[in-house]
Amino acid sequence: MSSLAIILVSLLTCIGQLCQKQAVENWRHRALSWQEKLFDRWLLGGLTALGLGMLLWLVILQYVPLNIAYPMLSLNFVLVTLASHFWFKEKTGWRGWCGIVCIMLGVILVGAHL
Repeated sequence: MSSLAIILVSLLTCIGQLCQKQAVENWRHRALSWQEKLFDRWLLGGLTALGLGMLLWLVILQYVPLNIAYPMLSLNFVLVTLASHFWFKEKTGWRGWCGIVCIMLGVILVGAHL
């Protein structure tokens, strides 16, 4: 159950990062006041996802040792890289993909203790 909760935190964090990126992409093409930027739906969605992820993270830390839980958050790097590749059409080179493979292997090794 702890692994699923950590994966959910990673998903919420990924969603939060993608929403923030979408917000600034929208800002780039329009002249907006700081109030309009502050209440941008993408920014608010991102902050909500990040806030929910943080609250769940606090619950996880009550049950999972930090030296186990924290390395598993490296899934964020994988999820954000994959999502940005498909959503924003960002390019990832072979070094990036090799790094993702290394991260996944590390997460599998650390997660084997849960």
